[in-house]
Amino acid sequence: MLNILSAQLGPGKLVAALLSLAAIFLIQLSHSAPGAHRAPAWRKWVTLSVQAVLTYLPMIAFRAMWGAMAGFLAGSLLLLLPARLAWTLYGSVGFSMLLPPLLDDRSTLDAIHLCQSSLLTGLVVYGLSRLSQLVREVHDTRDELARMAVTRERLRFARDLHDLLGYSLSSITLKSELIHRLIPSHPKRATEEVADVLRISRQSLADVRRVASGFRDMSLRDEVVSAQSVLGAADIVVRSRLSFGVLNQQVDTVLASVLREAVTNLLRHSRARVCEIEGLQREGFVRLSVTNDGVDPAYQDPSPYSGSGLGNLESRLRAVGGSLTSGRGKDGTYRLVAEAPVSTVRQLAAVDAAELPLDGPAA
Repeated sequence: MLNILSAQLGPGKLVAALLSLAAIFLIQLSHSAPGAHRAPAWRKWVTLSVQAVLTYLPMIAFRAMWGAMAGFLAGSLLLLLPARLAWTLYGSVGFSMLLPPLLDDRSTLDAIHLCQSSLLTGLVVYGLSRLSQLVREVHDTRDELARMAVTRERLRFARDLHDLLGYSLSSITLKSELIHRLIPSHPKRATEEVADVLRISRQSLADVRRVASGFRDMSLRDEVVSAQSVLGAADIVVRSRLSFGVLNQQVDTVLASVLREAVTNLLRHSRARVCEIEGLQREGFVRLSVTNDGVDPAYQDPSPYSGSGLGNLESRLRAVGGSLTSGRGKDGTYRLVAEAPVSTVRQLAAVDAAELPLDGPAA
């Protein structure tokens, strides 16, 4: 605009020049807008063609004074077109600016200066436009990451509550039913079971608090002892065999969760009389299997809130590089097997790592 105003043009040429400048300005705003590169191809070629006409056609009247407009065209090409074509046309636009100064009887240095300034302007237009788009994308990504973090925390909380409370409430229900049967004939035994119910309920409260704070470490060995107590209250014979070293805390917690879910499903979905629990460590992997009889193939849980415990467990095991398989056997049994790689912190003493004295029905 300064070049045009300093040229002392007539009113007609001045108005035409200012209108052309305004048109290029508006077109450039649309080309530099976020998402402009995703516009339909035909629209990009139309607007680029109009900008090219408004860049080169006025040079017939204004010569080198209009050459500064070529830089904006070069920047638009970089913004809208595929990289190889865009850079080729960008260079062509820049080098085409060697001609107007020479046709206007200016020095070669002026021609080189106009070429260089056009190329530099194109890079500035491209860089500022892309920077604006990247800043917007960063802000959008930050908001999306915040939403994802909230969603992950909700899923963690729901998953942990499902794993914890499903087992604990099933245990309390079973032991309460046992207490109801024992009160008339074995009041002393009933009193002992009441103490056990109180222990489970306090532990459930502590677990919920730990879930809320993000901490929930569990022990597979402790869960085996708890499973024996719960299954024994349901008159289910438990046979257990454990042979592994001290597990990584994350793996130990995941496998303990697998055992809890397996026991919960056993109580809810079967009429089991015998349950076998086996935990072995071989060649850097720890393998937990839970097998029970009394599978009812026609059983369907009527509760609309039956949960997705096995899906949760699969996600947990995948997170530590493990796997989960389950299915019914031909002999009417159901077996759940979880495997996970484990880095033993230290090897237990031989007597401790041997088969634990947990076999037989729970008292």
